[in-house]
Amino acid sequence: MSSDLVIVYHRQPYEEVEVDGKIEYRENKSPNGIVPTLKSFFGRVDKGAWVAWKEAVDPERPDFERIIEIDDPHGKYTVSRLPLTKEQVSSFYHVSSKEAFWPILHGFKERYSYDPVDWPTFREVNWAFAEAAAAEAAHGAVVWVHDYNLWLVPGYLRTLRPDVKISFFHHTPFPSADIFNVLPWRKEILESLLACDVVGFHIPRYVNNFVSAARSLLEVEPVKREKVKPEMNAQTSALSEQSVVTELEYEGRSIRLQASPVGVDTGYIQDLARSAETEAKVQEIRAEKGDAKLMLSVGRTDYTKGGIEQLESYERLLETHPELRGKVRLMHVSVAANANMTAYFEIQEQLEAIAGRINGRYGSFEWQPIALISRPVPFRDLVAYYRAADVAWITPLADGMNLVCKEYVAARTDGDGVLVLSEFAGAAVELAAAVPTNPFSHKSMDSAIHFALEMPEEERRGRMKANRMMVEKQDIRYWAEDQMQAFANALARMDVAVG
Repeated sequence: MSSDLVIVYHRQPYEEVEVDGKIEYRENKSPNGIVPTLKSFFGRVDKGAWVAWKEAVDPERPDFERIIEIDDPHGKYTVSRLPLTKEQVSSFYHVSSKEAFWPILHGFKERYSYDPVDWPTFREVNWAFAEAAAAEAAHGAVVWVHDYNLWLVPGYLRTLRPDVKISFFHHTPFPSADIFNVLPWRKEILESLLACDVVGFHIPRYVNNFVSAARSLLEVEPVKREKVKPEMNAQTSALSEQSVVTELEYEGRSIRLQASPVGVDTGYIQDLARSAETEAKVQEIRAEKGDAKLMLSVGRTDYTKGGIEQLESYERLLETHPELRGKVRLMHVSVAANANMTAYFEIQEQLEAIAGRINGRYGSFEWQPIALISRPVPFRDLVAYYRAADVAWITPLADGMNLVCKEYVAARTDGDGVLVLSEFAGAAVELAAAVPTNPFSHKSMDSAIHFALEMPEEERRGRMKANRMMVEKQDIRYWAEDQMQAFANALARMDVAVG
């Protein structure tokens, strides 16, 4: 039976666990919320399908299970798994996506590497995803494609199945035209995205950047522009926009553009934060830190996350404010996204060197100013640290959204705590009550963290209340519903035009 809804995402929608020699498929442990939220839409259709990749030693082996039938609390759906060799995964994902596209998407042209990109393999893998989606989709089905490593899927799918309705969500930033156009394959990518009925981004800035890139190369006509909603227009953010293009025309087709910020599963996080187990852990952390204030920073080991700039700011803080020595601690969690990539290994080495220098200069037997954690922290423990931390210090140089800052706000069921947030994180356009900082400015970084540490309780609680209202309103379900509503509106317009 063909599917009414096909979701195309590089990750499989479950975790494979071997028990007594047999593979079991279990719910993802990740609290991120995106995968379970996407799966929840299967309950609205008669038949759903998910297309993902799975590494295979030999894709031609007859015992490789390409189709798996899943029956879980979200409903019954099919998972179509594409067998990719280790070499294909490395080329398509680690080299092309991470070494070439990732730095351009985040505005780091100097880190862009063209030479190792194997564009034919990227095309090949995207074609395989498109073929699998085409095979699963019923006539007129909805196909929802996710993220930049599947840029070419919409264009291929439109060729294979002109009857289906295609939506695409871009989970990273989309850069300005002068940066995006560094990519030699820019026109092919844009033409593929313009084969969609709906293209979604986190915030209005990324929408407008996409329009600018499309207009620089193609005969694209913006036909509708709307004022940005107040909840997406914090004036403290460098990424704010006053208006946003919401509809384009290209080659006789209408494309809906939608800005929907991905949120977190606030209910899940708040339940964890209020649990007796978490409360006990919070008391343990507070007892251990004593009178010292705890600052918390959580992110990946990635040049976009600004970890080096943050540690250097902390070092300056301790140098210029000797009264804070012994009175503050920084827990800096920086987990390698991919330990095999040279760029990330070099950053990890620099983080360890700076942290060691700080502890060597200012530490004592009784007090170590920084704890650098390079391994994943269980989410339940992380929620306890969110609850106990006086300040969350989240300062990426560029970030499509940043869910850590929203997790911190959601976890603060006590209504206290201060969020210091880079104005270059997508979330900054929503969280106007955060303390804004510019990670490219020493003065801005140093003054923001000192301001946060000295903030009186009444102001802390007032800012946190405003941030919590926004995070609760624009949670993960809001994002999914907003994208689906944009899709429904686009289809309604198409029906009117045909009629």
